[in-house]
Amino acid sequence: MDSGLPRFVLAGEPLPEADQADSAGLVAISQDLSAARLLEGYAKGLFPWYEEGLPVLWWSPDPRAILPFDRFHVPRRLRRTIRSGKMAVTFDRCFRRVIEGCADAHGRGNWITDEMIEAYTEFHELGYAHSVEVWQNGDLVGGLYGVAIGAFFAAESKFHRVRDASKVALVALVERLRRRGFELLDIQVLNPHTARFGGTEIPRREYLRLLQRALGKNVTF
Repeated sequence: MDSGLPRFVLAGEPLPEADQADSAGLVAISQDLSAARLLEGYAKGLFPWYEEGLPVLWWSPDPRAILPFDRFHVPRRLRRTIRSGKMAVTFDRCFRRVIEGCADAHGRGNWITDEMIEAYTEFHELGYAHSVEVWQNGDLVGGLYGVAIGAFFAAESKFHRVRDASKVALVALVERLRRRGFELLDIQVLNPHTARFGGTEIPRREYLRLLQRALGKNVTF
């Protein structure tokens, strides 16, 4: 269903359902962003994406991009980089540094606002947001962060300071999600980079069906 007009949501009011998105995928506009609001949004198939100075915009595009585990492809050159052992990977060691690194990486086009950094850091402290860190010679050289609820993981953003560091983070993430029994890896919008790794698009209706199934599974990151 296309409502034609996104709904403005006051603090304390519930977010609309994903199928009420307009033709661009915009579902709602709110003035608040908190860990509780993030949990509500992701569980409904929504995610926040906006710029500094604007209200919080909640999206659910149709089609939706996902990265199926059985389609995940690691290029040969990247495999050699990983096998070289030049980079080490950790999880949840320094979430805030990772999200700040992602914000810095976007430069002038940054959409990771200070408000988002605070909200996702709180979400991390509650156990829902997670980071993958990539290190070289003791320095943080790349990483990514995202949201895990049940067997669902939403990959949000990544950064790198040396070549291939963010790709190493993605490979480590997928391996971890597979081992832990995750079922759905959401990448929101397809781009050439994620397509090369096996990303694909599915209708929003199918995405929401997979999401509800994954949310009901008892797995942990």
